[in-house]
Amino acid sequence: MRAVVQRVKKAEVKIDSKVTAKIKAGLLVFLGIGKEDEYQDADYLLEKIINLRIFEDEAEKMNLSALDLNKELLLVSQFTLFGDCRKGRRPSFFEAAPPNEAKKIYNYFVKEAEKSELKIETGKFQAMMDISLVNDGPVTMLIDSKKNF
Repeated sequence: MRAVVQRVKKAEVKIDSKVTAKIKAGLLVFLGIGKEDEYQDADYLLEKIINLRIFEDEAEKMNLSALDLNKELLLVSQFTLFGDCRKGRRPSFFEAAPPNEAKKIYNYFVKEAEKSELKIETGKFQAMMDISLVNDGPVTMLIDSKKNF
């Protein structure tokens, strides 16, 4: 399972020109689920993301987490995180989980995230979405549950 985690001042999702999800300061998280991923991968990533110390403390040092500061999370599924561009010019998505399997793990991730003290908003699985955001920093982290990077 892969995540692109962006620290944002605000972010929103639009589907068919209508705002369907919106957060203030917090984290925008794009989630990709691979065909080898299991629920344990979701547990690992969620724990890592909400406790990742990428917010500044009073000394302007990245020392605080979303959980520490009660920030908001916007979760968006994105199978293209498993796109392999090493060969040719068209990405291969062979390593991405099939939609029915990916949806189960994505929904599990969302339900577990909702158990945290944080406000959770989500995109819509398999929908074409317009994502708007204002980066804070910018601070962007790549996390892979298999620790490939």
